[in-house]
Amino acid sequence: MVLDGFDIFVLILVLLVILVLFAGIKTVPQGYRYTVERFGRYTRTLDPGLNIITPFIERIGARMNVMEQVLDIPTQEVITKDNASVSADAVAFYQVLNPAQAAYQISDLENAIQNLTMTNIRSVMGSMDLDALLSNRDVINERLLRVVDEAVGPWGIKVTRIEIKDIRPPTDLVDAMARQMKAEREKRAQVLEAEGSRNAQILRAEGAKQAAVLKAEGEREAAFREAEARERLAEAEAKATRSVSEAIAAGDIHAINYFVAQKYTEALTEIGTASNSKIILMPLEASSLIGSLGGIGAIAREVFGDSGAAPAPASARPRAAPPRTTPPVRPSTPPSET
Repeated sequence: MVLDGFDIFVLILVLLVILVLFAGIKTVPQGYRYTVERFGRYTRTLDPGLNIITPFIERIGARMNVMEQVLDIPTQEVITKDNASVSADAVAFYQVLNPAQAAYQISDLENAIQNLTMTNIRSVMGSMDLDALLSNRDVINERLLRVVDEAVGPWGIKVTRIEIKDIRPPTDLVDAMARQMKAEREKRAQVLEAEGSRNAQILRAEGAKQAAVLKAEGEREAAFREAEARERLAEAEAKATRSVSEAIAAGDIHAINYFVAQKYTEALTEIGTASNSKIILMPLEASSLIGSLGGIGAIAREVFGDSGAAPAPASARPRAAPPRTTPPVRPSTPPSET
């Protein structure tokens, strides 16, 4: 098929239209922003989606990623305020808020953020002692974030987070810190042990004091009750003696017999229950004891007996005991005490 001049013109025109369409229609993916330059000058920013530019007059300048990005900060040596050398590395998170400023206000954006962060790490960590450096990472992160975010503001960048990943002191310094921590813990253990011993002694002393107080109170109460009992016994004894005295004054001979028999029996009981006597050798007048018991019986009949029984005659007195004679002493082996 032979093409004439008109067909070739139409074909060339169609190709030019297709090229124009491809040059003027731009598709921007989500999470990105494209800058548009007209004759080398920034004019606008294309949002995600289908966009049309003027072909051959406007062109795409910079393709900026506006998603939050992670930037690794390499390890560097830092000298602390107390002249201790440590190694530290970090990680930074940033996001492009203004694509035009990020594209045209700074060259090599990631390298600029990395160097700025490293410089501020040395400044912030160098102003702190080693102990504060190891125990206050949150403070370091907060200070770094505030300083770096303020510095990158004119670039249309927002630094969202800066985290110190690791702080590594020298090996000899780590060993010294371990010994210091061990000594500190041993000191704390000794202090706690001493405090526990002191508290135990105080508690034992308070317990002994309370026991002594309670014992004294018990002894006082016992003495009081014993005195009260002795007082009541004395009152009863005095009352009994007064009653016997009144009976004697009234001419009642049985009251005297009762009183004498009671004292006689109590004396025999005390002699028989003595702890230092195993064998008792003594003469006893049976008739006197029986007479005393007879007097007690007569008094009991008068006081507690029936009404039909006549009182015992006054002549029923206990007979006089025969004179005591000393038995002959026979030489014999004394009985062994059991």
